[in-house]
Amino acid sequence: MTSPNDLRNRFPGARNDWARFDGPAGTQMVDSAIRAMSDFAASGANANTGGYFASANDCDDLLNRTRQVVGTLFGADPEGICFGANMTTMTMAFTRAVARTLKPGDRVVGTKLDHDANVSPWRIACELSGAEHVLAPFSTTTFMLDTEAMLKMITPNTKWVAITGASNLLGTAPNLQPIIDAAHDVGARVFVDAVHLAVHQPIDIAQLGCDVLATSPYKWYGPHAGVLCVNPDLLNSLPVAKVRPAENVGPRRFETGTPNFESIAAVEASARFLLEEDMQKIMSYENDIFAPLLFGLLAIENVKVWGIPTLEGRTPTVSFTIDGHHPDHVAQVLADARIAVWSGSSYAVEAVDQLGLTESGGVVRAGITRYVNSDDVSRLLQVVTSLASHH
Repeated sequence: MTSPNDLRNRFPGARNDWARFDGPAGTQMVDSAIRAMSDFAASGANANTGGYFASANDCDDLLNRTRQVVGTLFGADPEGICFGANMTTMTMAFTRAVARTLKPGDRVVGTKLDHDANVSPWRIACELSGAEHVLAPFSTTTFMLDTEAMLKMITPNTKWVAITGASNLLGTAPNLQPIIDAAHDVGARVFVDAVHLAVHQPIDIAQLGCDVLATSPYKWYGPHAGVLCVNPDLLNSLPVAKVRPAENVGPRRFETGTPNFESIAAVEASARFLLEEDMQKIMSYENDIFAPLLFGLLAIENVKVWGIPTLEGRTPTVSFTIDGHHPDHVAQVLADARIAVWSGSSYAVEAVDQLGLTESGGVVRAGITRYVNSDDVSRLLQVVTSLASHH
């Protein structure tokens, strides 16, 4: 039985008997985004930018409109909103430009809570430039970022701080403000990976004051694409790799080649969906569904939850292990019951390593999204309870 409140009817890909807890790696697309993509492809507007005929103007309009809508969603300046393939590809390109501004003696500070897409690109940039790359730890008992340790690492020679808005593995959402303020106090820039945060909580870049925020529309009911929200002055000053005819000012200087217009049409629609649904209401719905999952897992004998045991300071994503069962085996058993979860490290390599779970196969990860309902949660808890009693 599905409640009209879970919006499952808006997600064609979720209209079957699968319980979809796999959202942290990519959500089902909302109907309006699917339509927008198809409608654009069929409209005749498919052309390119900067021409003198109607369809070329349509492409320019689409880019401008989508930058405005995404800007509204995240409290970002539309002049700095760039579209690309995905967050990892865009971050690799971004840090390649940053590498040209770094030198030996400079420092980049990251965290062990981060997805590797906000660790390795910076590590590579430091290798290329001779700068130093250091990572702040998190507590393996509270699962919270060691903010004090991180603040100590932000020294006067720090040029960049790269931090997650929320851990894609543990759900931990660090308090970003003191870290952003400390970075700016020493003249450093801040790059926030909001890929896991954006679908779950309201984000206001103007209020946060970070210099760059990265997000992936396919984690918020849109198409496979990436978005970087960059401070326009920073965007215009960075030595980005681009072809000579590309624009020298504005987002198009960073958007290498022809934009994926049909995908951007869908990005616009999914951003509008989040604005219409209201992020505060989404957060409240998700927490109502997540509470029984989190507390249910915490109550099962032989199950270990790796994450904050309350609803505060986190997103509705939970990682767990079952004594005597490899995470891949648990995921397979759940899949046999038509319940989709992920197992392993989910690319949070440093986090799994710090928890000492690399050799044992990482964790099982289940995430709540807007189309998951309480029946799905009951089904997952039932299977996990049954597995935990056979160890």
